[in-house]
Amino acid sequence: MDKWYMVVVVGPDRPGIVAKVTAALFDGGCNLGEASMTRLGGNFTMMLMVQSEGRERAVKAMLAPVVDSLGLHLHIDSIKGELHHHVEPDVRITLFGEDRSGIVAHATAALAEVGLHILSLESDVAGSEDQPIYVLHIEGAAREGVPALESALEIIASEGIETRLMPIDTLIG
Repeated sequence: MDKWYMVVVVGPDRPGIVAKVTAALFDGGCNLGEASMTRLGGNFTMMLMVQSEGRERAVKAMLAPVVDSLGLHLHIDSIKGELHHHVEPDVRITLFGEDRSGIVAHATAALAEVGLHILSLESDVAGSEDQPIYVLHIEGAAREGVPALESALEIIASEGIETRLMPIDTLIG
């Protein structure tokens, strides 16, 4: 029976990482499920759901030459391969304000309290070194509805963070 693994690769960004890692997995007989890849501050990270007949140690062995040659770090966990459980976001939230510690922790706690299921979160530091602006983009499912999110965003705004909430219309079918 095939096993599923979460493969996480992290290291300095450069062209070819995705091509080389996925080629090694393909050549080793693996199948990919869902994947997420991003660049953060000059670093690259990717998470891949990988299906393999082999054990974790075999997956690690097939990736070792690639990750070593690219100066990457590798982490592998055994997981359940639960594909086809996609949740569509119905809201997009943008927060921005003067960069300071705790923005993500406080904002996500307030949003979670009113039922936001965060599906995607990206942040960036814009502005300048003298006047950094923290920008947070969230997509999620508003399980308690948009009015509940609006009340949480009022609290976040009272802390000096500008907020924007935009419903996402999804057409499935």
